[in-house]
Amino acid sequence: MKINKILYLLLALFTLTFSACDPIVDEQHLTNSTDVAGVELVSTQSTPGGNKITLNMTTPGVTGYWDYGLDKALTNEVTFVYPIPGKATFTFVGTLGAEFFTKTIDVQIDQLDTPLDQDWYDLVGTNTAAGKTWVFDGTQGSGRFWWFMSPNGSAESAMTAWWNAGDCCAPSDALGKMHFDLDGAANYNHYETTSATPTKGSFKLDIKNKQLTIMNSKMLGSAAGNADGVYTIVSLEEDKMILYLSNSETYGTGWTFVFKPE
Repeated sequence: MKINKILYLLLALFTLTFSACDPIVDEQHLTNSTDVAGVELVSTQSTPGGNKITLNMTTPGVTGYWDYGLDKALTNEVTFVYPIPGKATFTFVGTLGAEFFTKTIDVQIDQLDTPLDQDWYDLVGTNTAAGKTWVFDGTQGSGRFWWFMSPNGSAESAMTAWWNAGDCCAPSDALGKMHFDLDGAANYNHYETTSATPTKGSFKLDIKNKQLTIMNSKMLGSAAGNADGVYTIVSLEEDKMILYLSNSETYGTGWTFVFKPE
């Protein structure tokens, strides 16, 4: 009888010991602080219809970033100079607390009264709506270096030629041209020859990261280009543009493209 009482006592002690070791779980569930309709996006312009724009997401408890086409800003507020007249749509991507969302705001730009970064004028000309045409800075047999294989991995070696392909084996559009303008959008046209019907696309000039991206069309000399259409800007001046690929999908090496205005 005494043994049974001792066993019951030991069992009770074990039960208390193990139950005391059970973790205390404080379950917290994320909840939304508002809904998408409750997220307020505000735009202001330095002058009425001007191209210096400030975008602000003013709703407390909401976090995210602005995608304004030229770049992304990992803040609720961003100010920038926009290069394209007309109606522009900008996007805020954020979280309500428990779910992610996107919301857009439209801004009307009627005048480019704040000067753009010089790279824009170098690429599309001072008359941004009319735009600017570029051609290769050389022809087959000229001995010039305008479309050539270069070391891969770094734009610093872009002007080191491994093989001057343009002097013997020019691309099919060697005598073509390409046109950039900002007439209501970032417009791009590729011409296989000077008289060919253009392949229309668009472009993105990323000044901060020194990149030029061609979308829904192709760059001159894209026989050595890559499918994503992203080129590193080695140099962009009024009278010359040098682009580079660190790894051409066609050749598996670097590749350099040298252009001049038409």
